[in-house]
Amino acid sequence: MTSAPLLIELRTEELPPKSLLKLSTSFAQSVHQGLVAQHLAPAQAAVQIFATPRRLAMLIEDVAGVQPERLVERKGPSRKAGQTADGTATPALQGFARSCGVTVDALELRRDDKGLEYYVHHSLHRGIPLGEVLPALLDQALRQLPVAKVMRWGSGDSEFVRPVHGLMVLHGDQLISLNLFGLSSTRQTLGHRFLGAGLLTLDHAASYATLLEREGKVIASFAERRQRIQQALNALALPHHVLAGPELLDEVTALVEWPTVLEGRFDPAFLEIPQECLILSMQQHQKYFPLGNTQNQLQPRFLLVSNLETATPGAIIQGNERVLRARLADARFFYQQDRKTPLSERRAHLDQVVYHQRLGSLGARVERLSQLAERMASALHLSGTQARRAAQLLKADLSTDMVGEFPELQGFMGRDYARHDQETEEVALAIEAHYRPRFAGDDLPTTPLGTVMALADKLETLVGIYGIGQIPTGDRDPYGLRRATLGILRLLMDKAPALELPALLAWTEATFPQGVLDSTALNSLPTFIQDRLRGLLRDQGFDQALVEAVVSPLPARLDRLPAHLQALASFRTCPEAIGLSAAHKRIRNLLKKSGSTQSVPPAPLREPAELDLQEKLQALQPRMDTFLRQADFSSALSALAELHAPVDRFFTDLMVMCEDPGLRAARLALLQDLESLMNQVGDLSCLSS
Repeated sequence: MTSAPLLIELRTEELPPKSLLKLSTSFAQSVHQGLVAQHLAPAQAAVQIFATPRRLAMLIEDVAGVQPERLVERKGPSRKAGQTADGTATPALQGFARSCGVTVDALELRRDDKGLEYYVHHSLHRGIPLGEVLPALLDQALRQLPVAKVMRWGSGDSEFVRPVHGLMVLHGDQLISLNLFGLSSTRQTLGHRFLGAGLLTLDHAASYATLLEREGKVIASFAERRQRIQQALNALALPHHVLAGPELLDEVTALVEWPTVLEGRFDPAFLEIPQECLILSMQQHQKYFPLGNTQNQLQPRFLLVSNLETATPGAIIQGNERVLRARLADARFFYQQDRKTPLSERRAHLDQVVYHQRLGSLGARVERLSQLAERMASALHLSGTQARRAAQLLKADLSTDMVGEFPELQGFMGRDYARHDQETEEVALAIEAHYRPRFAGDDLPTTPLGTVMALADKLETLVGIYGIGQIPTGDRDPYGLRRATLGILRLLMDKAPALELPALLAWTEATFPQGVLDSTALNSLPTFIQDRLRGLLRDQGFDQALVEAVVSPLPARLDRLPAHLQALASFRTCPEAIGLSAAHKRIRNLLKKSGSTQSVPPAPLREPAELDLQEKLQALQPRMDTFLRQADFSSALSALAELHAPVDRFFTDLMVMCEDPGLRAARLALLQDLESLMNQVGDLSCLSS
């Protein structure tokens, strides 16, 4: 059999829409990789992925009907292990020959690159037909699918994410007969449940997508279906635009086989409700696409994607408008009821809600947030009263009906209800902002008070949960501590509050009752933060050497980190940088090997090289202090470059680890002062790597 396209289709009951694309991609890639491993398809073969609500399919080009014959070399024992001194075959060599099905005389000797001789056996493996390879290959690919739960159906033992009702495997125009899930492969498939022409018989694998679209009213390609929906949405939305992200488009694409985009409307009176509520209700419950104007203000129009094509879509539109009207009426009722109780009165409800068994109630957590926020606000010369007020109201909206129905609206509803309660605008904005950034790339708070609230919320989560031993391991991070840490780092770096990280951690720990947190666990928290900082800086495009130079040790003022990085990047291009960074590494190694020298009184320095270095170091210290106080790190590094010549002379003329213990202690003390100075901007020893 010559090479031809291979089509594999599984027809199922409705597949989970949020994982359809991942399932189809994984299935096709696994099968293709298996064919490549079995020498049945080239690695560069084109792979078309098909995925609809009721099918997973793929079309792989240039698949051979039979594996090519292959000369296989099997390596055996070395000549030394295979022969005795008189040339007799050892049991090891005899066993190897038997396992190959030949005599010892049929084996060959081969010499490797190191000159070692070993026995080999060559055999010609016949090619196995595609039909004999596919059952095991498909079984393996299906087992590797990212499926959290599987189902059983009927009286058999078959398991899959959804019941499977059809199997088609075609190689070119040839049907490959095999059994899977208790089904025998056929040439037949089904099109659209209502619009299709019933059973469709396929003559050739390559005509799959065309036949399904023409006769079955199914656009089999997920990518093509998504593109058509996107184009129709954009066209019908005019003069407005769609207020929805790609996640909703992917989900809707996974719900339809023959998409038709229609327009619906709702009563403009519903726009009195915060638009976040309306948008979430449309997207989450109904899978509708809300529309906004150029200012992103919600309009009383929406688009829906129907899986039916009809000349009279009015009934479909009216039915969807009626369902949405009921949803929005519920949202309006929740909204009106919630506003009858001020947030300040809801604060007491949080005392009855458990935050964590070992950390107390949500009310206790709010008190910790209040203490921490007030302390940070004071350090930043903000209003402590405003900070405490905002912290007291941060979590109050968790007891509202609207957030109970739509948990994603926490913070947004708190902001709106705070405005209704005539709280200050700073407090209202801070309530919404304290959740930011909610995800990677999310916007940061826009006000100083919002930044304080966001920091307090994430610091309390991180220190509290980490401090009771709930440390993330592998992929497990149920409390989102990695996300909270990245949020803290972004807030400190990008919003530039003049707060020191060690102080923030200490202030946060102090808000918890004595004995609640495990000090042993908290001792490893700086390392955990350090690792997140490394990843964040690498993702921002900084190379490994610069990242290590500023991260190790963990800096106190993260708001100055961008300036540190910029100064080090410029300094690395200076002629003195290589020599100074190498000297720093040498100094660190000497200090590490020397251990403590406190028990030996240092002797007076007397050699010109060491006296010169001491003098330069003492003269440089006040200038360095000034530069660092002004955050002028480029000037600080330029000043350090002046030490290149005296440091080089010091190591050329002198032996640090000399026999005189007093002199050795004095020189090590000098190097200790030098290293301390060189570490002020970054670990220069990292720049030599």
